[in-house]
Amino acid sequence: MSFTQLDRVPIRRALISVYDKTGLEELAKGLHEAGVKIVSTGSTAKKIAAAGIPVQEVEEVTGSPEMLDGRVKTLHPRVHGGILADRRVPAHMETLASMEIEAFDLVVVNLYPFVETVKSGAAQDDVVEQIDIGGPAMVRSAAKNHAAVAIVVDPTFYGNVVRAAAEGGFDLKTRQRLAAKAFAHTATYDNAVATWTASQFLDEDGDGVIDWPAYAGLALERSEVLRYGENPHQQAALYVDKAAPAGIAQADQIHGKAMSYNNFVDADAALRAAYDFAEPAVAIIKHANPCGVAVGSADAADPIADAHAKAHACDPVSAFGGVIAANRTVTAGMAQTVAGIFTEVVIAPGFEPEAVEILAKKKNIRLLALPEGYGRYPAEIRQVSGGVLVQIADKVDAEGDNPANWTLAAGEAADDATLADLAFAWTACRAAKSNAILLADHGAAVGIGMGQVNRLDSCKLAVERANTLGVTVESDVDGAGGASNVGTTESGASGAPQRARGAVAASDAFFPFADGLQILIDAGVRAVVQPGGSVRDDEVIAAANAAGITMYFTGARHFFH
Repeated sequence: MSFTQLDRVPIRRALISVYDKTGLEELAKGLHEAGVKIVSTGSTAKKIAAAGIPVQEVEEVTGSPEMLDGRVKTLHPRVHGGILADRRVPAHMETLASMEIEAFDLVVVNLYPFVETVKSGAAQDDVVEQIDIGGPAMVRSAAKNHAAVAIVVDPTFYGNVVRAAAEGGFDLKTRQRLAAKAFAHTATYDNAVATWTASQFLDEDGDGVIDWPAYAGLALERSEVLRYGENPHQQAALYVDKAAPAGIAQADQIHGKAMSYNNFVDADAALRAAYDFAEPAVAIIKHANPCGVAVGSADAADPIADAHAKAHACDPVSAFGGVIAANRTVTAGMAQTVAGIFTEVVIAPGFEPEAVEILAKKKNIRLLALPEGYGRYPAEIRQVSGGVLVQIADKVDAEGDNPANWTLAAGEAADDATLADLAFAWTACRAAKSNAILLADHGAAVGIGMGQVNRLDSCKLAVERANTLGVTVESDVDGAGGASNVGTTESGASGAPQRARGAVAASDAFFPFADGLQILIDAGVRAVVQPGGSVRDDEVIAAANAAGITMYFTGARHFFH
C-alpha cells in the first residue's frame, strides 16, 4: 500500500512530556506564540503553567487521572490515537472524528534518566523505577507516524521547533530525520535496560563463573567523523557509549588539531598502561605498544615529571611522534620536557595552567583532559567476522599479581628494592603485546621486547633495546629542579649504556625453553618474574639456579593480543 506523502504539516497541537526540562519554558512560550495548543503531563504541565503559558493536562484529554504513582498517565486511546492516526487514510480520520479525538502534530518527549541512575549506584528498586514505559511508547508512536507527526527528543533542537511552528511546520524530510533519531533514542534506552537487567544474573549461583547472558547489546552515538581511519583510504568515525564508564571518547581536547583514528587507539593503550599503577605513572605508546613506562620516585620533587623523564629514557628514538598518558595532572616540569620532544598526544586527568601555556606553543600537539570518573568497560569486545568475542577485561588484580603470593622458584629471595622492581616490571609488561619481555630498573622500563612470534626473539629485542636505544636517568630528589636528569651508567665497547646488566625482567607468559631465559642471564639480568607452568619449568629453574639469579613464579598470565 502506498500513499501520497504529506510534505509540510502545520503544527496546531503538541504533546509535551519531558523529564529533562532544559529549555522547556522557552519551547512552550514559542509554541504558544505560534498558536499551538499544548497538552502536557504531570510536572511538565506544572512548569509550563507556572510560566504563565496555557496548557491542557493530559488527564483532561483522557478523562482518567494519573495512577500508580505516575506509572500510568498517557497509555490511553485519546493520546495514542491522536498520535498514530494516519491522515492519509480516510477511515483513520473518521475514527478520530467519531471518538472526538484530536490529532497531535508534534510530540516532544525525553525519557527517565535510567543510565544515570545505574551509574549512580542506586538500589535495584530505584533503578527499576527509572524504566520508562509511557515515554518510549509515545516516542515510537510519533516516529512511526512521521508521515504527519514530528517527534523531538533532543532539547537542543527546540529552537528549530519554535521556528517551524511559526513557519508552517516541518517538511517531510525533516520529520523522517527526526523519526530516525527518535528510534535510535529508544533503541539506546531499551538496550541499556536490557543490558542492565541481564547483568543482574551474571553469577546467579554464586560460583564465581559468569553465566553469560543470551543477549548482549551496545548502543553507540556518533560523536565525530574522523579525517580517515587507520590508513588514508579508510573512512572512520568516533562513536560514544553513554552507558559506559567515561573514557577517552569523552575526553576534553583543550589544545591541538583534531584527533585521528590512530591517535585514539594509541592514547587509549597509553591510558591502559599508565592507569595500571597507583603511583604517579607515565606511559609512552607507539603503534599501540609501549616504548616507555615508569613510575615517579616517591621522593622526587615532581613525581610525574620524574616518571615521564624515566619513561622517555627507555627508548627516546621510538618516543619520537609518540603518545603520552599520565595518571596524574601534568605539571609545568613535565611539560617543559615534553615540549622538546615531537609528541602527537598528551592525555592526563588534568593540566596545570602553566603546563598548558608551555605545551600550547606547539600548535599540533593534542592535549586531552580525561573526564572525572575515568574507567574502562568491565568486559572487552573484539569484532571477528560474523560476530564478536567478549571477555572479562584483563586487570592487574589477580591473586598472582600480588608479590606476596608469588612462589620463589630459584635463587635467593629478593630484597625489598628488587622485589619492588619485579612488581613494577610485572605490571608494566601487561601493556606490551605478546610475546612480551620487559626489563626494568628503579621503577622504569629500560628495554621492551614485544609482539614477537616467539619468546626467544622478545628476549633478544628487550636486551638489544636496553643496551642500544636508551639512556639512564638519575632522579632529582633535592627539590631544585623537580624532574629527572639524564645520567650515565656502565657502557660497553661501543659506548652505549649496558642497561640490561643489573636490571630485572618480567615475561607475560612462561618460558617454554631455557634458551630465552639464558639470553637474559647472559645480558646480566639479576632477577626474573614469570607465570611458570611450562612442562620444561625444571629446565628453566635449573638455568636460573646455575646462574645464581632470583626467579619468581606468579601463577598468572597476561597475554595481550
